[in-house]
Amino acid sequence: TTASQGRLVVLLYEAAVKNLNSALSLLEEDDKIKAGNIEAYGKFIQKTQAIIAELECSLDMEKGGEIAQNLMSLYLFFNRELTEATFNHSAKKIQSIVKMLNDLLGAWRTASNSTSNAPASSSMQTSTFSIEG
Repeated sequence: TTASQGRLVVLLYEAAVKNLNSALSLLEEDDKIKAGNIEAYGKFIQKTQAIIAELECSLDMEKGGEIAQNLMSLYLFFNRELTEATFNHSAKKIQSIVKMLNDLLGAWRTASNSTSNAPASSSMQTSTFSIEG
C-alpha cells in the first residue's frame, strides 16, 4: 500500500525477468533440459506468464490509449512466445523476451522515479499470485 503504482509495475517486470533468467539457466547449449529440471523450467515460464497476465489486467484500455494498446499487443506476443518456448525449450525466444522486458523495465523505472507518481491507492485490487522466483 505504500509503493506507487509505477513501483509495483517495476516489481512485476523484475520478477518476470528473474523467472525467465532462471528458466534459461536450466537450458543446455542445445536447448535441451535435463529430465530432473523440466518441471522447474515449466514453473518459471508459468510464473512469468502469470505476471504478464497481471500486467495485462492492469492496463486501462480507455485512458491508456495507444500506449495501452501497444503494451497489450506486446503482452499477448510474450505469452504466445512463452507458450512455444515451454514446448520447444527455445533459449533464443526467451532471450528475446528478456531483452524486451528489460527495455520496458528501464522505461518503467524512469517513470516510477518521477515526482508525479503518487502512492498506490488502498482501493487497488490485490493480486493473489506470488511473484517470488
